[in-house]
Parts: sequence; C-alpha cells; structure tokens
Amino acid sequence: MSGNACVNGGCVLSNKPNISDAEWQVMHVIWERQPVTAQAIIAALDEQVDWSGATIKTMLHRLVKKKVLRYQREGNRYLYRARVERSESLRQESQSFLDRVFGGEAAPLLAHFVQSGDLTEAEIETLRKLLEQAGGDS
Repeated sequence: MSGNACVNGGCVLSNKPNISDAEWQVMHVIWERQPVTAQAIIAALDEQVDWSGATIKTMLHRLVKKKVLRYQREGNRYLYRARVERSESLRQESQSFLDRVFGGEAAPLLAHFVQSGDLTEAEIETLRKLLEQAGGDS
C-alpha cells in the first residue's frame, strides 16, 4: 500500500480517498464486525437502508479499489477487513469538513453547535471538560 503507513494491519492514509456517504455506512458495519462476509454486511445494512445486495457488493468492490478495504477468500466466500483505522478515517474526514466548511477554524464550528441549542447538558459538560483540558495543555 504505497503512501500509507501500516502497523499491525491498521493503516493511516496519507492520501485520503474520496469515500461517499453510502460507503461510510458500509465501513461502519465493517469496523464494528470485522472480519465480516459480504452476506453479513448486506444483512446488517438491510435494517438501515433499502439497497440491493448487488449495490452493496459494488460498494465493497469500490472500497477495495480505493484501498480502504482488503479481503481474503475463505472457501466460497470473502472476508472483508478495513485497511484503515476508524479513528484515522474519522480524524481525516473531520479535518476535511473543518477545512471546507469553516476554513480550518475550530472555534466557529464549536460556536455553531453550541448556539444551535441542540446540545444536552451532558454534552455541554463534556465540551466544557475538553476545553479545560485543552487550555491546560498550553
């Protein structure tokens, strides 16, 4: 996997592949259940979306081509595993969103969520603690 750093089977992407919203749903199932068969992925997603098995298999093929997934043949089925760590994918996607929508500035992002009024008291307390920890590190 050129361009990616891999340790213990988990990789960090140096060049973030473009993963669609639908592919993210597939990846969430894989991260939760890996190694996992295509049939198990289809069954898990059947509860969430109205996609055919062929559509999901097409997404699996695309994710393999994007080097986000790997597979291993076991008998007459394939077992899928993520080639990238969930935490690294989330970090990169979050940074991409922050850059695109908020010009890379975290304060306006936090202000938006706080001012939206949709945060619970527990979420506000969690944010307060995180900000205090971040302030203590400087």
